[in-house]
Amino acid sequence: MAHSIYHSLLLPDLQLMLLEHDEQGLREFSDALIPAVAAEVLEGLDPRQTWEVLSYSSPQRQAEIFSYLSIPAQVAIVDTIEPERLSRVIEEMSADDRVDLLERMDPEHVEQLLRYVAQAERADIRKLLSYPEQSAGSIMTTEYASLPSDITVHEALERLRLQAPTRETIYYIYITDESRHLIGFLTLRQLIQAKPSAKVGDIMQREVIAVRVDDDQEFVANEIARYSFIAIPVVDNQHRLVGIITHDDAAEVLQEEATEDAYLAGGVQPLDDGYVNTPFFELTWKRGMWLVILLGAASLTAQVLQYFEHGDGGNWMILFLPMVLASGGNAGSQSATLVIRALALDETRGRVRWIAWREARVGAVLGLVLAALSFTVARMMVDGQAAVVVSLTVLMVVAIGTLAGAMLPLALKRLGMDPAFMSNPLIAALSDMLGVVIYYNAARHLIGLF
Repeated sequence: MAHSIYHSLLLPDLQLMLLEHDEQGLREFSDALIPAVAAEVLEGLDPRQTWEVLSYSSPQRQAEIFSYLSIPAQVAIVDTIEPERLSRVIEEMSADDRVDLLERMDPEHVEQLLRYVAQAERADIRKLLSYPEQSAGSIMTTEYASLPSDITVHEALERLRLQAPTRETIYYIYITDESRHLIGFLTLRQLIQAKPSAKVGDIMQREVIAVRVDDDQEFVANEIARYSFIAIPVVDNQHRLVGIITHDDAAEVLQEEATEDAYLAGGVQPLDDGYVNTPFFELTWKRGMWLVILLGAASLTAQVLQYFEHGDGGNWMILFLPMVLASGGNAGSQSATLVIRALALDETRGRVRWIAWREARVGAVLGLVLAALSFTVARMMVDGQAAVVVSLTVLMVVAIGTLAGAMLPLALKRLGMDPAFMSNPLIAALSDMLGVVIYYNAARHLIGLF
C-alpha cells in the first residue's frame, strides 16, 4: 500500500504506543481513524505488531481495517493469529473480501480455519471458493438486497431496514420469486418515491441486465462500466440470483487487467501482488524468463548475419550487435514498465533508494545469466576472446539498462513531468546508444580492436 502523510505522521506514534503498551491509545487508533487510513499506517508494522494493534478493537472494526490491507499483508498476518480468533474476523468480512484472502492461503490452513466459522458463512465461503478463478462467481458477493414481488412498498421498506446492516449495497433491490429466479429490480430512489400501498411487482423494472456466474470477470467489469451500474446481478444457468458484483470490484478487475496488459507489453510475466510486494527472486524469475526468450530470438539474427557476412577483423562484431543491443533495451524496458506502473498505482512513495538497490541486484543477476547464455551462443560462432567481449558487454548493458530503466521514470516524476514519457522506445534508444559505446570499447580494451 502506498505511503502518505498519514503513514509518516502516525506510524512513529503508533510504534511508541506499542512499546509502552498504551491500551487506550491503541484502541483509539483503530476506532477513531478511517479504516483505509488505519490500514495504510499498519502496513508499516510487522504482522505480529499489526495484529496486536487490531486486537484492541471489535471484530467488526478489525474486519473493516483488515479488508483495506494488501493481500500479501493479510496472508502474513493470518499466520500469526489463532484460528479461533481469526474466524471471528473472517465472519465479519464481506463475502468477496474474505474469499480473496482464503484463495491465497494454504488449503490446510483454510480447512482448519473453517472449523471455527459459523455454518452459514462456511457454506457461503465453500460455494464462492468453488467457482473458477477470474470468473464472475469468484469476485461476486452474496450480500445483496432482495424482495418478493407480492408485498407493498411499505412492507418492502421495513424489510430493507432489516437487511441493510448486512448487505454490500441496498441501492439496487432485486426482485425474486420463491425459487430465487430473478424477475426484476428496483432502485432505492424508485422505492422511496412510490406510494406506500403500491405493490413491488407493479413498479419494478422487468428487463434486468445480468451476467452468468461463469462469465469472465473482465467481461463483467466492462458491462458495469458500459452501463454505469453501481452493481450487476449474477445468475446461474437457471437464471436464479446467486450474487452481485459491485462497481468497486469491477474497477479493481479493470485495474488488474490493465496492469497485466502493461506488464505483458513490457515483456514481464504478470505480477500477482504488484512491484513492491513481489519477492526479489520471483520478480527476477518472471523477468528473466522473458529476457532469455528474447535473447534466443536475437541470437537468430546473429546466425542470419553470419550467413550473409564474410571477412575477418572486426566484422564478427556486427554479428552480435543486435543481440547485445536487444539485451540492454529489453532489460531497461522491463524496468521502466514496472516502475511506471508502480508510479501509476502510487506504490513508490518514499521508496526511491529501495527501488534503486533492488533494480541494481536484479540487473546483476539477470546480467550474469544472460552473459553466460550469450557466451555460449557466441562461442559456437567465434573464438573465445570474441565470445568474452560479447558476454561482458551483455552483462554491463543489462545491469546498467535495468537500473537506468527504473531510475529515469522516477527522475521525471521528481521533475514534475509525466513518467510515461520515458516509454519503452525511448529507453531502448538510450540503451542502444550506451550498448554501442560499451561494446566497441570492450573490444578495443580487451582484444585490441580499433
